[in-house]
Amino acid sequence: MPDQKPTTVPLVPATTPGREEPSGPPGSRPPDGRGPGKAGWDWLATFPPGYFALVMATGIVSTATHLLGVPLVPGALFAVNLAAYPVLWVITLARLVRFPAAFFRDMGDHAAGPTFLAKVAATGVLGTQFALMTPYRGIALALWVLAALLWLVLTYALLAAVTLADPKPPIERALGGAWLLVVVSTESICVLGTAVADVTPRPDVVAFACLCAFLLGGLSYVILITLIAYRWLFHHMTAEALAPPYWINMGAAAITALAGASLTLYTRAHADGAVSPELLQVLPVLTAGAWAAATWWILPLAAAAVWRHAVRRLPLAYDPQHWSVVFPLGMYAAATATYAQAAGHDFLMPLARLFAWAALAAWLAAGAGLLLRWARHAPRLCGRALDRADAR
Repeated sequence: MPDQKPTTVPLVPATTPGREEPSGPPGSRPPDGRGPGKAGWDWLATFPPGYFALVMATGIVSTATHLLGVPLVPGALFAVNLAAYPVLWVITLARLVRFPAAFFRDMGDHAAGPTFLAKVAATGVLGTQFALMTPYRGIALALWVLAALLWLVLTYALLAAVTLADPKPPIERALGGAWLLVVVSTESICVLGTAVADVTPRPDVVAFACLCAFLLGGLSYVILITLIAYRWLFHHMTAEALAPPYWINMGAAAITALAGASLTLYTRAHADGAVSPELLQVLPVLTAGAWAAATWWILPLAAAAVWRHAVRRLPLAYDPQHWSVVFPLGMYAAATATYAQAAGHDFLMPLARLFAWAALAAWLAAGAGLLLRWARHAPRLCGRALDRADAR
């Protein structure tokens, strides 16, 4: 049997696998076959469900720089998120209403489906910004509840859809770094929960839920990273297949370390009995293990990036997937700073500052690429709108 050519499994694919990008004149049928549509809405039909990675990346860079005392940057990035988060929800709901078949097809796809969990992580990251950077703890609590509800719905919907899918795609197409959003979304519940537990009527219950999320996320990481290591080691890998979402290999371990360190700091400050003394002894060990795993992944991922772009000469043009590089860099900075505080390892703080600045530089590069893309496409979209107005 001939080998199948591996394909990229992106965090935010430009088009849903198995579906051609829509084209054609105004009045042609949209991809989901709902009847006559307009070419100006084609971008909505194929809008990547994982674009909430932009909010994740922006939020964690803001949080990391806030923890390290960087002036101005945290507030500016917070303002960006306050605009980006509702806009992305409007686009998502508009896509659900106008192109429901395309929306649910993505949700049941092995490659695109996990990217829906970026909505959970983005909600958690934005809530953490509210908890740490504003006096509006009530908003942070509301976002924690929303993140938990989204996690319940989207996680079980994803697992049901991919489990019942028949036929299933080969592992080269089905498995990628985006699957680790299962871990990221779960741990984001713990991180935000520890920040809002003390404003709830039952902080002990919230703290226990955070502990469960931390342990479940860690278990999920072990399972998924084992499968990804199998994919890397025993299946053919091309430069295209080593896509930016594999940086979540590091980011998922980093947010697990952040969750463990946050839980450690919370339990030291609140003797509510939510975490047993036995677990309190194990928690620092698990946190250190997660931080070590995140640190280990940095060199292989950096080497893979150099190989893709310097050796294989893949272009560095803007791609929405690049936000999945920014997020792990910022998360590693925040996790290292928090872990250093929890463990008393002050010698790690320079490392946290280094990665915070690296994450900010990566955010600026990705943001500039996004603005340039908008600038190139805006005249075309305006032209389409004027053509439709003239046609009326």
